[in-house]
Amino acid sequence: MEKRRYSPQVSNRKVTASLLFLFILCLYDASVQCQESGKVTPPSPSTPTQSKNGLKRILISIFLGVLTGLIGAIIFAFVVRLLVRYMKRTPILKGPVIFSPKITPKSLQSALENENQLLGSSSNGKYYRTALDNGLTIAVKRFEPFEIGSPERQSKSVKRRIQQELEMLAGLRHRNLMSLRAYVREPDRFSLVYDYVPTGSLEDAMNRVRENELQLGWEFRLRIAVGVIKGLRYLHFECGPQILHYNLKPRNVILDAEFEPRLADFGLAKLTPNLDRATSGYSAPECFQDCRYSDKSDVFSFGVILGVLLTGRDPTDPFFGETASGGSLGCWLRHLQQAGEAREALDKSLLGEEVEEDEMLMAVRIAVVCQSDMPADRPSSDELVPMLSQLHSF
Repeated sequence: MEKRRYSPQVSNRKVTASLLFLFILCLYDASVQCQESGKVTPPSPSTPTQSKNGLKRILISIFLGVLTGLIGAIIFAFVVRLLVRYMKRTPILKGPVIFSPKITPKSLQSALENENQLLGSSSNGKYYRTALDNGLTIAVKRFEPFEIGSPERQSKSVKRRIQQELEMLAGLRHRNLMSLRAYVREPDRFSLVYDYVPTGSLEDAMNRVRENELQLGWEFRLRIAVGVIKGLRYLHFECGPQILHYNLKPRNVILDAEFEPRLADFGLAKLTPNLDRATSGYSAPECFQDCRYSDKSDVFSFGVILGVLLTGRDPTDPFFGETASGGSLGCWLRHLQQAGEAREALDKSLLGEEVEEDEMLMAVRIAVVCQSDMPADRPSSDELVPMLSQLHSF
């Protein structure tokens, strides 16, 4: 059944009708009083002064009646508006909120109470692995948006805002996003439920590459880059309102068995205003200056990820702290590209095929422009999808 919405136009009509009714009522009352007074005593010859006083009393009565009606109508309209607002506000839900038919509240509650395996941690919570009664393995993030001792921990309006954001995030569906399957509100945190992906994150994969435990060719690395930028394009251009990731880095890029990436943790940093986003080697320069985060800040982080895929190097490597490297992965790549030595930056395990080397050198140019100091000089995620896709057939 469709809910009726409060309309200011309807309210204005009601107020106008009320005032008109009160005005007519006052006139009628004054006229009746005059007639009744005329019946009790015979009319006596009236002087001009008495007539003027009588008319003045009638006008004052009418004015006071209209004023009283107007004030009453305004108060009534204000109270109605407050009631409508109160009735429309989102209730704070208790217990598990489920978005997947494979999960039941009882099985989820039981799984959360059991001992869980720690998968990793971030600045706003830890990830665990657990299993439901039906055998389904899930990943659970203990999302802690509040600092210890913060008054926001007890604020219902803050909890209601976080709940609204989580329900909006749960409605997003894309092959390159980790979908929120359920969440549970607890006194000082939220338990967020996602699909469990056993292959781990891009950070795990690149660490194994550096330790020669995994061979990850250019085709797979390009597939990862294309998937990441497609996920960003969906958040930036296909969601209304626009959603920013705020915390894009290899740890938040989950890889499935075919190395298809899925973005995790998107939008959550928005709910933790006290989170220091300028501590990562993947953060854009504006995060250190005025904290004006935009979609181009996400593009900068993507440029660093693309640089990691091309070079195999970690942007927090002490090498990038040396003067010769320019102080960052992006500056180092820009210096080599301008010197015509971009090939020297490529991961040695990728070299060999001439066609692939040409593609990788083009990708270096893309990584460099994504890491431009000024946000306006960076391409958008919508522009980057065809730029990267044309390097190879996907």
